[in-house]
Amino acid sequence: MKTMVEIREISSRDDAILKRIQAVWESSVRATHTFLTEADIVALRPEVWQGAEHIDQLYGFFDDDNALQGFIGVQGKKIEMLFVDAAARGQGIGGKLLRFATGTLGANAVDVNEQNGQGAAFYAHMGFEMAGRSALDEQGRPFPILHLEMR
Repeated sequence: MKTMVEIREISSRDDAILKRIQAVWESSVRATHTFLTEADIVALRPEVWQGAEHIDQLYGFFDDDNALQGFIGVQGKKIEMLFVDAAARGQGIGGKLLRFATGTLGANAVDVNEQNGQGAAFYAHMGFEMAGRSALDEQGRPFPILHLEMR
Protein backbone atom coordinates (compact mmCIF):
# COMPACT_ATOMS: atom_id res chain seq x y z
CA MET A 1 0.00 0.00 0.00
CA LYS A 2 1.32 3.40 -0.98
CA THR A 3 1.71 6.14 1.57
CA MET A 4 0.21 9.51 0.72
CA VAL A 5 2.89 12.02 1.51
CA GLU A 6 2.44 15.41 -0.03
CA ILE A 7 0.13 18.15 -1.21
CA ARG A 8 1.88 20.44 -3.64
CA GLU A 9 1.06 23.01 -6.27
CA ILE A 10 0.69 21.81 -9.84
CA SER A 11 2.32 24.76 -11.55
CA SER A 12 3.44 23.06 -14.75
CA ARG A 13 0.33 22.03 -16.65
CA ASP A 14 1.86 19.94 -19.41
CA ASP A 15 0.03 17.20 -21.28
CA ALA A 16 1.30 14.44 -18.96
CA ILE A 17 -0.10 16.00 -15.79
CA LEU A 18 -3.31 17.07 -17.53
CA LYS A 19 -3.83 13.49 -18.75
CA ARG A 20 -3.34 12.21 -15.19
CA ILE A 21 -5.75 14.86 -13.83
CA GLN A 22 -8.32 13.80 -16.40
CA ALA A 23 -7.81 10.13 -15.46
CA VAL A 24 -8.23 10.89 -11.73
CA TRP A 25 -11.35 12.96 -12.51
CA GLU A 26 -12.87 10.17 -14.61
CA SER A 27 -12.11 7.49 -12.04
CA SER A 28 -13.66 9.62 -9.31
CA VAL A 29 -16.72 10.57 -11.36
CA ARG A 30 -17.42 6.96 -12.33
CA ALA A 31 -17.37 6.07 -8.60
CA THR A 32 -19.51 8.95 -7.35
CA HIS A 33 -21.52 10.55 -10.17
CA THR A 34 -23.74 7.60 -11.01
CA PHE A 35 -26.35 9.93 -12.53
CA LEU A 36 -24.04 10.73 -15.45
CA THR A 37 -24.32 8.71 -18.64
CA GLU A 38 -21.33 7.57 -20.67
CA ALA A 39 -22.15 10.33 -23.18
CA ASP A 40 -22.13 12.90 -20.35
CA ILE A 41 -18.69 11.77 -19.18
CA VAL A 42 -17.28 11.89 -22.70
CA ALA A 43 -18.74 15.37 -23.22
CA LEU A 44 -17.27 16.63 -19.93
CA ARG A 45 -13.69 15.45 -20.57
CA PRO A 46 -12.61 18.53 -22.57
CA GLU A 47 -14.11 20.83 -19.91
CA VAL A 48 -12.03 19.10 -17.22
CA TRP A 49 -8.87 19.48 -19.28
CA GLN A 50 -9.56 23.16 -19.94
CA GLY A 51 -10.55 23.82 -16.33
CA ALA A 52 -7.36 22.24 -15.00
CA GLU A 53 -5.30 24.13 -17.55
CA HIS A 54 -6.64 27.55 -16.59
CA ILE A 55 -7.65 27.50 -12.93
CA ASP A 56 -5.62 29.89 -10.78
CA GLN A 57 -4.72 27.54 -7.94
CA LEU A 58 -4.29 23.82 -8.61
CA TYR A 59 -2.87 21.45 -6.02
CA GLY A 60 -2.34 17.72 -6.08
CA PHE A 61 -2.01 14.99 -3.52
CA PHE A 62 0.96 12.80 -4.48
CA ASP A 63 1.97 9.40 -3.10
CA ASP A 64 5.49 8.27 -2.28
CA ASP A 65 5.98 7.24 -5.94
CA ASN A 66 5.09 10.82 -7.00
CA ALA A 67 1.80 9.60 -8.51
CA LEU A 68 -1.13 12.02 -8.39
CA GLN A 69 -3.94 10.50 -6.29
CA GLY A 70 -6.23 13.53 -6.00
CA PHE A 71 -6.44 17.21 -6.84
CA ILE A 72 -8.19 20.41 -5.88
CA GLY A 73 -8.66 23.59 -7.89
CA VAL A 74 -9.54 26.96 -6.37
CA GLN A 75 -10.54 30.16 -8.13
CA GLY A 76 -10.74 33.14 -5.80
CA LYS A 77 -12.38 31.76 -2.65
CA LYS A 78 -14.32 29.01 -4.41
CA ILE A 79 -13.37 25.37 -4.77
CA GLU A 80 -14.06 24.57 -8.41
CA MET A 81 -12.85 20.98 -8.45
CA LEU A 82 -11.99 18.28 -5.94
CA PHE A 83 -11.51 14.72 -7.13
CA VAL A 84 -9.76 11.65 -5.72
CA ASP A 85 -8.85 8.57 -7.74
CA ALA A 86 -11.37 5.81 -7.00
CA ALA A 87 -8.56 3.43 -6.00
CA ALA A 88 -7.41 5.93 -3.33
CA ARG A 89 -10.85 6.75 -1.89
CA GLY A 90 -11.38 6.24 1.82
CA GLN A 91 -7.82 7.20 2.75
CA GLY A 92 -8.54 10.79 3.83
CA ILE A 93 -7.16 12.45 0.71
CA GLY A 94 -10.30 14.46 -0.03
CA GLY A 95 -10.43 15.76 3.54
CA LYS A 96 -6.78 16.72 3.50
CA LEU A 97 -7.17 18.55 0.19
CA LEU A 98 -10.30 20.32 1.43
CA ARG A 99 -8.68 21.38 4.72
CA PHE A 100 -5.69 22.65 2.75
CA ALA A 101 -7.95 24.71 0.48
CA THR A 102 -9.96 26.20 3.35
CA GLY A 103 -7.06 26.66 5.76
CA THR A 104 -4.22 27.67 3.48
CA LEU A 105 -5.95 29.10 0.42
CA GLY A 106 -8.93 30.65 2.24
CA ALA A 107 -11.57 28.88 0.15
CA ASN A 108 -15.03 29.04 1.69
CA ALA A 109 -17.47 28.06 -1.08
CA VAL A 110 -18.10 25.06 -3.30
CA ASP A 111 -20.78 23.80 -5.66
CA VAL A 112 -21.78 20.15 -5.74
CA ASN A 113 -24.18 18.25 -7.96
CA GLU A 114 -27.37 17.62 -6.02
CA GLN A 115 -27.47 14.07 -7.43
CA ASN A 116 -24.00 13.39 -5.99
CA GLY A 117 -25.17 12.40 -2.52
CA GLN A 118 -21.71 11.24 -1.45
CA GLY A 119 -20.19 14.59 -2.36
CA ALA A 120 -22.94 16.61 -0.69
CA ALA A 121 -22.62 14.52 2.49
CA PHE A 122 -18.82 14.93 2.47
CA TYR A 123 -19.02 18.72 2.26
CA ALA A 124 -21.71 18.85 4.97
CA HIS A 125 -19.51 16.68 7.19
CA MET A 126 -16.62 19.09 6.58
CA GLY A 127 -18.67 22.10 7.73
CA PHE A 128 -20.25 23.45 4.55
CA GLU A 129 -23.87 24.58 4.62
CA MET A 130 -26.45 25.21 1.92
CA ALA A 131 -26.40 28.75 0.57
CA GLY A 132 -28.54 28.20 -2.53
CA ARG A 133 -29.57 25.89 -5.34
CA SER A 134 -29.66 26.11 -9.11
CA ALA A 135 -31.86 23.83 -11.25
CA LEU A 136 -29.20 23.70 -13.99
CA ASP A 137 -25.41 23.48 -13.96
CA GLU A 138 -23.22 26.35 -15.23
CA GLN A 139 -23.46 25.04 -18.80
CA GLY A 140 -27.27 24.88 -18.67
CA ARG A 141 -27.47 21.09 -18.35
CA PRO A 142 -30.22 19.52 -16.19
CA PHE A 143 -27.92 18.69 -13.27
CA PRO A 144 -29.10 20.66 -10.21
CA ILE A 145 -26.33 22.34 -8.25
CA LEU A 146 -26.14 22.96 -4.52
CA HIS A 147 -24.19 26.10 -3.61
CA LEU A 148 -22.43 25.53 -0.31
CA GLU A 149 -20.50 27.88 1.99
CA MET A 150 -18.38 27.36 5.05
CA ARG A 151 -19.72 29.49 7.87
